Amino acid sequence: MADMPEMTPSPSDLADWYREAERALAGRSYQRAHEWCMQILEKDPAHAGAFFVLALIAAEHDNFAKAADVLGRAIRLDPRNPRYHAHLARCHVALNRRRDARAAARVAVELAPRDAHTFDTLGVVLSRTGDHADAVPLFERAVALDRGNASYFFNLGAARQFSGQFEEAEVAYRRALALDPELYRAYSSLVQLRRATRDRNHVVELEALFARLENDAAAKLNIGHALAKELEDLGDYERAFEWLERATAAKRAAVGYDGAEDARLFAAAAATVRSVPHAAQGHASEEPIFVIGMPRTGTTLVDRILSSHPDVTSAGELTDFALIVKRLAGTPSYRVLDTETLAASAALDFASLGARYLDSTRPHTGGTRRFVDKMPLNFFYAALIHAALPNARIVCLRRNPMDACLSNVRQLFATRFSYYDYSFDLLDTGRYYLQFDALVCTWRRALPPARFVEVQYEALVADLERESRRLVEFCDLPWNDACLNFHVNTAPVATASSVQVRSPIYTHSVDRWKRYGSKLDGLRALFDAAGVPY
Repeated sequence: MADMPEMTPSPSDLADWYREAERALAGRSYQRAHEWCMQILEKDPAHAGAFFVLALIAAEHDNFAKAADVLGRAIRLDPRNPRYHAHLARCHVALNRRRDARAAARVAVELAPRDAHTFDTLGVVLSRTGDHADAVPLFERAVALDRGNASYFFNLGAARQFSGQFEEAEVAYRRALALDPELYRAYSSLVQLRRATRDRNHVVELEALFARLENDAAAKLNIGHALAKELEDLGDYERAFEWLERATAAKRAAVGYDGAEDARLFAAAAATVRSVPHAAQGHASEEPIFVIGMPRTGTTLVDRILSSHPDVTSAGELTDFALIVKRLAGTPSYRVLDTETLAASAALDFASLGARYLDSTRPHTGGTRRFVDKMPLNFFYAALIHAALPNARIVCLRRNPMDACLSNVRQLFATRFSYYDYSFDLLDTGRYYLQFDALVCTWRRALPPARFVEVQYEALVADLERESRRLVEFCDLPWNDACLNFHVNTAPVATASSVQVRSPIYTHSVDRWKRYGSKLDGLRALFDAAGVPY
């Protein structure tokens, strides 16, 4: 670098260079930060801080494997620095190494961090590993050390919400918005915590805010969804749907959803049915219960019912099975779930797939006879799951197709996955549902009824005990009355249903679609043409 002196640096010079590297990193001047670090390491090859900054540069470019490797070098040079362990934990999470992430986070906490950013990083790590209750005090330490960072308060609010601390979550979200009124995702989170009333709502405020937005598709998505939710609470369903359409229009245009790609994906998934005859070669464990289905169709409710049983643990929504299929298939495509990987799955070692999946869930699982993996999108993998784990149970949720599609469009999915891009348009969602329905029919014909069962959401809420007993029997467990008291289950819930599943069973979501009048006529026509009853 032209402005770097050519000399033998003193320790104070190296300290100055390191501060320049950190400043460049903070300003996203990654090339400049890299050059400063290389200059430092040329003079001092054992400079742990320089390796740390290089690792953060790699992480900023989503190269988490390289970042983890470089962080390992920094830690060997300075094992007592909690920042290094915290960011190593972050890399492990990105690489789906939850066990390693928890271990690194534990070391970081034991080393007593002193800065807010490290506590926030550790809170995010534990949230991503499903340890939401343990994340709360870490976020609380972050906001105690830095009262002016809106993102820290938002993260605290989310962890409190998932842990069932709704009033405390509201306080944190409101503080985040007071600090940064443009933290739009806080609005869509805040309105989920309580039902809007005529006397207490944010409709006027949110409408004025939306009017000021220009070309920010993400902001419009958050504010529009918040408005739709509150208007629905107030019984103004047609206006609520109009706001959903306005909320999703810009995002739908931005993502350029391709329904043909999803059609190919469904076809590739159906073709994996040829793996079913290999089930005798799979891993013999009976532990896993996979709860699958379209999102927003009752998967979280079933998870809570089953995990209220003393012999069942909820592992949350795991991406493990898909990731291990991807690794074993060795396909070069950048997506985890794609046609290339599904096509390559026929040649997998299914016993190894099952064993690796089980190992990846430890130590969060293994303490009870069964555990629930409630990743809805695992419906693409049902045949592969049965081939790899022939004694696992697969519970597939079904719901009235009109309500299922409406609920998907109403949901602001808190994920960057493109797999949910269909949900930005009602008819796209309807076409997606038809393909889902056809795929489930394939599984119904191919998989043994002792291992694959469908549960109708409407039947579950109409007769909770009968359907719950059927579920528990299907999972080869003795009946336990705790399953009927799922709403008192204190385990965290990191899904869109985090508020609803802490209430006793209710039926007001059944036939919700009928309240929207003519707004859903296009979806009705689609299902009528396909001969799908609703």
